[in-house]
Amino acid sequence: MAPLEILAPAGNEEMLRAAVFSGADAVYLGLTAFNARRSAGNFTPEALARAVSFCHGRGVRVWVTLNTTLYAAELPEVARAVADVAAAGADGVIVQDLAVAALVKQMAPGLALRGSTQMSVHTLEGAKQLADMGFSCAILARELSLAEIEAITAASPIPTEVFVHGALCMSVSGQCYLSAFLGGRSGNRGSCAGPCRLPFAVDGSGAAHLSLKDMSALDALPRLQAAGVGSAKIEGRLRTPEYVAAAVDACRRALAGEPYDKARLEAAFSRSGFTDGYLTGRIDGRMFGVRTAEDSAATKAALPALRELFRREMPRVPVDLVLACGADGVTLTARDDDGHTVRASRPGAPEPAQKDPMPGIEKALSRTGGTPFFVRGLTLAEGSEAPGYLPAGEWNELRRTVLEQLLARREAPRPWPCAASVLPAPQKHPIPPRQALWARFERAEQMPATVWARCARVILPIAQAGQVPPDKRSAVILELPRAIFGDGEEQTARLLARWKDAGFAGVLLQNIAQLRLAKGWTMYGGFGLNITNPLAAAEYVRLGLSGMTLLPELTLPQMAAIEPGVPTMAFAYGHMPLMLTRACPLHNVHNCAGCSGQGELTDRKGRKFPVRCSGGLRGVRTVYNPVPLYMGERLGEMPVNTALAWFTLEDAPRAARVLELLAAGAPFDGEFTRGLYYKGTN
Repeated sequence: MAPLEILAPAGNEEMLRAAVFSGADAVYLGLTAFNARRSAGNFTPEALARAVSFCHGRGVRVWVTLNTTLYAAELPEVARAVADVAAAGADGVIVQDLAVAALVKQMAPGLALRGSTQMSVHTLEGAKQLADMGFSCAILARELSLAEIEAITAASPIPTEVFVHGALCMSVSGQCYLSAFLGGRSGNRGSCAGPCRLPFAVDGSGAAHLSLKDMSALDALPRLQAAGVGSAKIEGRLRTPEYVAAAVDACRRALAGEPYDKARLEAAFSRSGFTDGYLTGRIDGRMFGVRTAEDSAATKAALPALRELFRREMPRVPVDLVLACGADGVTLTARDDDGHTVRASRPGAPEPAQKDPMPGIEKALSRTGGTPFFVRGLTLAEGSEAPGYLPAGEWNELRRTVLEQLLARREAPRPWPCAASVLPAPQKHPIPPRQALWARFERAEQMPATVWARCARVILPIAQAGQVPPDKRSAVILELPRAIFGDGEEQTARLLARWKDAGFAGVLLQNIAQLRLAKGWTMYGGFGLNITNPLAAAEYVRLGLSGMTLLPELTLPQMAAIEPGVPTMAFAYGHMPLMLTRACPLHNVHNCAGCSGQGELTDRKGRKFPVRCSGGLRGVRTVYNPVPLYMGERLGEMPVNTALAWFTLEDAPRAARVLELLAAGAPFDGEFTRGLYYKGTN
């Protein structure tokens, strides 16, 4: 059974030291840009180099998070960041955007790639797709059950990484646009403002119905290790060194089958306790919680005791010592398991010993406290004379000298070879004289009779394929789900096989797993792929897309910088899907048995956000923006080939009216937003 890596967050240098000193096997950290926790302290290139040396000296791996979506203008700076990571000798990078993966493979292929949870990998085909693209590890979505994790891990060609402790986002990671559209701060860009923690009422109840408790799955660590999971990840780069140390210490104990202090762990940080609802399949109102004044007071009281967890360094690197004594002096040699060998000598033969000196020598040479080393064994060199007497201080000095040399040898920088980046030449996507108009519907009954005359293509969820008359199929693209749990991937594969030769125009992919599922189809990319720059767009074309939807977080000039050689699409109308959730925000008020599959969340300003069970998928919900995006009279400003009308909440008459307005380029007939097309995000 391979050991399970305990992976700890390091938002700054103090947290890094706490993670390492308390026993983490690896840390993940970010540079000052392009990481999903931009408000953490983070690391400059120089600080990163120091951090990698410090960690590698202690046998701790370092993963650098370059895990945000990128814009075209940022690609040169991202390439410099990749070069900085390679120069520091980090073990690898965690990425969301395929542009970063492409730059790593092009510039520094020695760096390993881990697919961020922001890539929304929650199925076996997703893990296999990452393997196909050269990734070394798939970081699985936090919404999975233990059985689902075990099934994916058992058949995955690459190791999996699983979150085991820390904050839970309400939305599937990478599929949340709430902060971006409500406040201009994008979670996909690392600047989430956390609006889900604010009050959202259901049926007049003012609780925080989008705020989940932190997860804690430490009791499942032995089972995860037995399943073959490669890495157990602690969330929390925005928290404190004390929190990190408490979580790492608890993980180590739980993994060893020892009791750990659950009350202390909860005091370090919780939102009125923890949840394991996803892992155990108990996805209900008990998962929700908020940070109270009592929680904060408990944390403050616990801090002094928690600091003791990382006050001294934990000995973790085994060292074998070899002692040689002779007329010329004494030589102490130290060897580690990584092939490093160092020596220190003291000239002159020691005095004859009055009694066996070895017990005293072993005691002196084993005093490694305050260092990362422990002495695994002490032997006499072949041909060595019997050791004589030396004062304890001289033995101590020999030990200090060899261990300092060994640590310096282990900390020596080991940069990866790095080539210059080759970025695509900047191009500007032209604004066509008139875009093609496509319409997407959640259900077939939403489609008005006029849709076939007004729209070049119609998009329907694949579960609705049977509702399309055979003579209309050549104009219909079947949409695959953004999230599939349980046996949903097998069901989707069966639907793809069933409709493969039925005359449909293609499929719309919303997840990288579907690049494998839909092979042999004409494939288009949906907004769930989060395409925001020309290099990522080119990668998706290389992977088989014949067209793609650009992420609605882009401004119009940022859209114009994407010219992939295949048609691009952008929303011209639609209630933006702000969150995709497995936990249901309505569960605090009623269960599924008493629910119609739809409801509303009311924020503190009185705005009502529709909630719907999504597209026929079991256990998946979508929270929508109450105000639709509309660009009908400004289509001439959109640098894309296709204007996309995205219908979700509308009935057929309302859809007919919107299509009429779009076709005429007319102003909207109600409240609307331009989204982020003119103001962008932070």
